Amino acid sequence: MTDNKTINKLPLIIIAGTPGAGKTSVLVHTIRILKSANRRPALVKIDCLATDDDKRFAKLDLPVLVGLSRDMCPDHYSIYNLDEMKAFAQKNQADALIMETAGLCHRCAPYTENCLGVCVIDSTSGPNNPGKAGPFLSCADIVVVTKGDMISQAEREIFRERILEANPGCNIVDVNGLNGQGAAELAQQFQSFKAGSSVEDKLRHNAPFSVCTLCVGEKRIDKKYHRGLLRTMSGCEQYVGE
Repeated sequence: MTDNKTINKLPLIIIAGTPGAGKTSVLVHTIRILKSANRRPALVKIDCLATDDDKRFAKLDLPVLVGLSRDMCPDHYSIYNLDEMKAFAQKNQADALIMETAGLCHRCAPYTENCLGVCVIDSTSGPNNPGKAGPFLSCADIVVVTKGDMISQAEREIFRERILEANPGCNIVDVNGLNGQGAAELAQQFQSFKAGSSVEDKLRHNAPFSVCTLCVGEKRIDKKYHRGLLRTMSGCEQYVGE
């Protein structure tokens, strides 16, 4: 039986970023460090149509759950199924829930108010990219910059300044997705994050306008507030409302 008090105390870490930015590689290195410190995270991988990233995570010997949103917005899908993800983490006696959400566009807004929001961004995407990114960067607590070894020092400094223009309060961490350099600092910040996220939590920013309840401005995350074409973690699709 699910213990709501325990679930509400479970730290929630949400990783967002565009495709190819290196989210999974960064997480693999970070989770290795967490496990070496005797931490017990559970991980949920959200993608749209298919993924084999769960095989990479499974090698780390931690509980992994995959959710495919298919024709549903991955941000809406992840928020709609958040209670099931937390129950999965609790069932596996995890001390934190890490969710990597699919990167689709620069308008993604997956963070809840009480999560640790982590944006992963590719420094080779150009100096103007941080200014084009939406809430997944501007609302993040931590911005992880990848592929910094592929650009010059001057370009790295410009990229960093552009990030701070978009999100002045964020903490920037440089991580090499190939060798894991910088992942120790990120793991330390994961470990120090203690806040819990309950069903009364809200999104930090509304999702893009469309036709679902989240997209038109609903921020409450309990299932009872949602209408439209919805999909559960098991893949079952249902229509709620008129």
